[in-house]
Amino acid sequence: MRRYWGYGEQTVAPMRRRELPSPEVVVILSSNAELRLLDARDPTGTPARHTSFVAGLTEASVLTEHDGVSHGLQVNLTPLGARAVFGMPMHVISNGVVALEDVWGRAAGELVERLYEASGWPARFDILDAAIADRIARTEAPPPAVAWAWTRLVATHGRIAVAQLTKELGCSRKYLATHFREQIGLPPKPAARVLRFHRAAGLLRREPGAELERVAMDCGYYDQPHFNRDFREFAGSTPGEFLARLLPSEMGVAPE
Repeated sequence: MRRYWGYGEQTVAPMRRRELPSPEVVVILSSNAELRLLDARDPTGTPARHTSFVAGLTEASVLTEHDGVSHGLQVNLTPLGARAVFGMPMHVISNGVVALEDVWGRAAGELVERLYEASGWPARFDILDAAIADRIARTEAPPPAVAWAWTRLVATHGRIAVAQLTKELGCSRKYLATHFREQIGLPPKPAARVLRFHRAAGLLRREPGAELERVAMDCGYYDQPHFNRDFREFAGSTPGEFLARLLPSEMGVAPE
C-alpha cells in the first residue's frame, strides 16, 4: 500500500478532470457520491458510473466528472499490493475500472457503510487498516522474480530494458510477461512506458521551467519525437502543451 486519504469537494459547477496513467492502482470508497468515468480518447462515449470502484494500471488517461459534490476515501496501492488485497489476477482490472464489490465481494458494501458510520477520520483509517491487513494475510506472496523485476523497474523509473531484466533473472521474456500480466496487470514493456511517462509528467509539474530536452533525456526517451509520442498517447498533448493546458469542458475546467 502506498497511501490513502479522505477528500471532499464542492464546486459551483460540475467538474471534470483528466487523470493521467500512473504506476498505482486507485481505490475509491464512497457511499453516495457518484463519479462518471470516460476514456479520454473518446470523451463522447457513455461514461461508467460508480461510487466505490477500483482503477487498475492503464495506458490511457481517464476523465472523471461529478455534478459539483464529491467526497470519499482514496487508497493508492502498488500493483503487487492490489494483487494481495484483491486476491485476483491484475489483468482483470488493467486498462479499466470495476465496481468495488466485483473485486472485494459482498463485504464491500459493509466496509463502505462502516467507514461512513465511523466517528471520524482516525477511526475510518483504523477500519481500513484492519480490513486490508486481513485480506493480505490470506493471500500468497507474489513470485520473487516478479517482485524483484517490478522493484527494478520502479527504481529505474522504467529505464531498464526488458532484455536486461530477463538476463539478470535468468528467465525468458514469455515467463516474465505472463507473470507480470497476472501480478502487475501490464506486461513489463508497457509498464515501463507508464513509469517513464509518470516520472516525466511529475518533473514537468514540479519544474515548469525545465528544458524539455533535459527532461526527455533524464527520463530515458531516446529523442524528442519519442517523448512527444508518449505524451500525445498518455496525456493527449505534446509536453509543451501539457505544461499550459487546462482541460476544456462545457461542464467546467480543472488543471491536470
